[in-house]
Amino acid sequence: MKKLLSVIFLSTMLFACNNESANNNEAAKKEQLENDNVKFYDNVWEVVVNQGNVNYLDTAYAADVVLHTVPEIKGKDSAKAYYANYVTGFSNREFIIKEIFGKGNKVVKYWQFKGTHTGPFFGIPATGKTVDVIGCTIATVVDGKITEEQDFFDNYAFLQQIGIVK
Repeated sequence: MKKLLSVIFLSTMLFACNNESANNNEAAKKEQLENDNVKFYDNVWEVVVNQGNVNYLDTAYAADVVLHTVPEIKGKDSAKAYYANYVTGFSNREFIIKEIFGKGNKVVKYWQFKGTHTGPFFGIPATGKTVDVIGCTIATVVDGKITEEQDFFDNYAFLQQIGIVK
């Protein structure tokens, strides 16, 4: 009986250790994926906005990406054209990520955008005014591609700064 109890105890301990090891491996993989998504997403906006390379979105966006704006934008080409307005509409662009973190396949960034409105921006002629706005974006990253984005910022304050509304 004593041997049987010892075998049961050792088996239970081995099973618990193996199960804990598997859980640790899964947690490490999840954490690595989250870190990879954050690093990838941070780099995308450095390249696209600060360096002005909108074509980088060809590799960063999924073909069926959705930007939750008004109106909603669907597809890589439309999303790329959307961000091209910021690159052509503003000189002295500075996109600063103040904070960024990931959880699962979601990435959240708290950002600041600065620039001078020196070119056409969604059909609005250049005003020469500067902007300085802060906002937040929630993005979904699946298999190394951005599949969805939702931006939150004060559009009214932005339009006031470029002189469109008072």
